[in-house]
Parts: sequence; C-alpha cells; structure tokens
Amino acid sequence: MVERKRWSEEFSEWYNELIETAEIQDKRYPVKGMNIWLPYGLRIMRNIERFIHEEMERTGHKEVLFPALIPETEFQKEAEHIAGFEGEVFWVTHAGHDPLDVRLIMRPTSETAMYSMFSLWIRSHADLPFKIYQIVNVYRYETKHTRPLIRVREISRFFEAHTAHDSFEDAERQIREDLEIFGRLMEKLAMPYIVSKRPDWDKFPGAFYSLGAEVVMPDGRTLQIGTMHNYKQNFARAYNIEYETETGEHEYVHQTTYGMSERLLAAVMAVHGDDRGLVLPPAIAPIQVVIVPIPKKDSVYDVYEYARSIAEELKNSGFRVHVDERDIRPGRKFYDWELKGVPLRIEVGPRDIKNGKAVLARRDTLEKFVIDREELVSRVRETLDAIHENLYARAKEFLENHIKRVDTIKEAKKVFEDRRGVVEIPWCGEESCGLEMEEILDAKMLGIPYPEEEAKIEGKKCAHCGREARVIVRFARTY
Repeated sequence: MVERKRWSEEFSEWYNELIETAEIQDKRYPVKGMNIWLPYGLRIMRNIERFIHEEMERTGHKEVLFPALIPETEFQKEAEHIAGFEGEVFWVTHAGHDPLDVRLIMRPTSETAMYSMFSLWIRSHADLPFKIYQIVNVYRYETKHTRPLIRVREISRFFEAHTAHDSFEDAERQIREDLEIFGRLMEKLAMPYIVSKRPDWDKFPGAFYSLGAEVVMPDGRTLQIGTMHNYKQNFARAYNIEYETETGEHEYVHQTTYGMSERLLAAVMAVHGDDRGLVLPPAIAPIQVVIVPIPKKDSVYDVYEYARSIAEELKNSGFRVHVDERDIRPGRKFYDWELKGVPLRIEVGPRDIKNGKAVLARRDTLEKFVIDREELVSRVRETLDAIHENLYARAKEFLENHIKRVDTIKEAKKVFEDRRGVVEIPWCGEESCGLEMEEILDAKMLGIPYPEEEAKIEGKKCAHCGREARVIVRFARTY
C-alpha cells in the first residue's frame, strides 16, 4: 500500500502545496480568495463538468446563463434569503463616478436573479416541470481563512439547477432525481459520501428543508460537496410565480434547487491523494495514460517511434494519452506524472521493443508489471477499471472507519479527540438541545441521515438531555 502519512498528518500543508505543484491554481492573484485556474487544473474541472452536462441533458434540464449582477430591489423581495446572505454580498454602488440609483449585488447564488424571470416564463401547467441549470461564477465575502477550491470569495465553477413543479409531490420526485444524478457523478469520481438532512437552523435561507452531501477529509473534517433544497412555495409567493391549472385556477409553483462547485475537485484531491501528489480517477484525468520512452545510447531501436505507435493505438481506442519526449531523465518524468496523478504510466525501452513488451505502472498502488504488446488495449482498459475500483474501495473504507455511532456526549468527545470524523448520537429533536450539543462538542450538526427512515430509533435516550431520543443525528468538524 502507498504511504499516506504526510497526506493525513500534515493535510493542510500537503493540500496547499499540491494546489501549486500539481498546477491546479495560482493563489497569487492580488484579491484574497480569488484564484487563477491553471490549464491542468481547469482540464480536470472541465472533465467533471462534462459529466454534469451529460446528466443534465439526460434528465431534461436546459442550460441557461444569467447575468452576474442582481438589483437590490429583487434581492429584497425574499426577506429570509436576505437574512442569510446580506453579510456576504459584494455591492456595486457606482458606475464610473456616478452613484447608482439602484444598488447591485454580485450574485451570491441565483434565486433572486432567476425567479423574477420565472414569473414571466411560467404561465401554464403545460410549462411544468420547468428545469434549468447553469455553471457560473458566484461571489461571497468569505471572512474566514480562505483555502483554494474549498473556501473562497469567488466560486468560479458554481453549478446550480433550479426547477419548478405543479405539486409538492413532484418537487419531492425532483429531489430524488437530484440524488440519483449526484450518485452517478460520484461514481465517476470514485467518491463515497453521506447525505444528511440539515437541522432547521442550518438549512438554506428560504428553504423548506435542505440536504447536504459530505465527504470525510484526511484530517477528519468533513467537506460539503453538494446540496439539494426543497423550497415548497416560499420563493414562488415572494416572486409571484404562478401557473394556470387545467381547471383554470391559479396556483403557486413548488420549487427545488441543487448545487455543487469546484469543491468536487478539492474532494478528489484530498480523498484519493497520497504523499506523492494527486491520484486521479481515470474518468476525469486529463491524461489517462502517459508513455515514457527510455532510450539507451547506441541502441538500434527507436523507443520514441515505438512509444508513438502505442499512443496512436490507445488514442484510436478512446484513451487520453500523452508521450513524454522531454529531454530529461526518466526518473524526473516519473516524479512529474505521479505528482499530477496520471492513472497509468507505460515505460518502453529497447529491450521492450525487442521482446514486443511494455511496462505498466499504476499510480494508485505504484505496482509495475510487464505486458505483451499485442494485449495492450485490453490490459490498459482492464487496469484503468481496476484503478477506479481500488480508489473507490480505499475511499469507502476510510469513510466507514471515520463514522462512529455512540450513545453519550462523553463518548462523542473522545471520538473527536482520538480520530475525528463523523459522530452519530441519539437526539430528542429539540433545537435548544441540538445547539447546546454543538457548543459542547465544538462541532457542527450535519443533520440526520437521509433518507429519514434511516435516522429513526427506539429505546435510546438523548445524548444530552436524557429524554427519549427520536432520531440519530450526525456531528462533525467541518470546512
């Protein structure tokens, strides 16, 4: 097994270094919390987004692109939403030297931008369900310590889907579809996760309820990587989004949203990485196979030509391949491509040409083995599949080992002291009790396991107040 000591014990330092050395982003832009995507990092993110686009197309969502500026007049229409975001927004107050008649905000999220238009677009039951999405920049004045991809002031790859429905039941069906979409995407990323229903005091501003999906990071903290919200008719009433029913009556629509961001890439880096750098799932790797020719002085064999012929065969079979012909030592090439997480390396030297062979090296386990040239395509495909399966299995084991169910606050505190992760404890369901547990544990309540049937318990006492517990609830220290 590959050594992951620094990855877990010095995670913060490891992560910040890798952002730069693996050429994901440049943090030196002169506005704190706003970073520059570098070509390699952006290619990984685009591959993730390609799967998002495919899922949106498959499920009937249409892509839109809204302006980044929102008038204050629209923002003020939903009081609860303002209460949740007013301390985080960037204001545009002047055009040149002249103050604006109506102040503008830089989009922190798009409910207030979109829903004034929904009231114009949605007229009849025939327009429903109405399903749109976009991937855009959003801006939030983050006052905590910023961290690339995780906690920033410009979220530059923000995915949001917004839907409208003729009933609460159809909106609930949409939430189930969102969870299915999310599950399919996480399978591509080889990423196990948990879903929790947020407590009322931590749901999205304006939502009827909110779901959050989390992964456990190497340091034991959790990272939220996806959210789904059922708004019921809360925003529809504020923005007058009505439709005419089949019987000619007018009803407010029911709405949902679903969001993700570049935190997906942060999770991939953190969950799958090791002390050598990135370890990318083959589905999103910009380069799935790198071929390193290893020439030998005075050899009659052309290793570069042999490497190019292998690359051509693999490209024709649908793989993303690169031949590294740089004039540097092979060991330096190995180091570079391991740092960047390329799933599979092929090494070819004169002896391999002579014998009709190639050497394959897996990034996840660092295992090397020799194959026959004739079985190249099948062995590469087989190996990439095995890498994906191993990454998922390794991550699942880590996640399961960092979820601990206990009965008392004392036991919960000990879990956080020993190994962190997610602690599940019995809860009576009272908000005051939940907030007091957050303070005692110095941890955030993620919510109850979802689907909610999984959270129901009998015969247990609340870990804090001792009254009869209704549900199991999750706590974690979070990003």
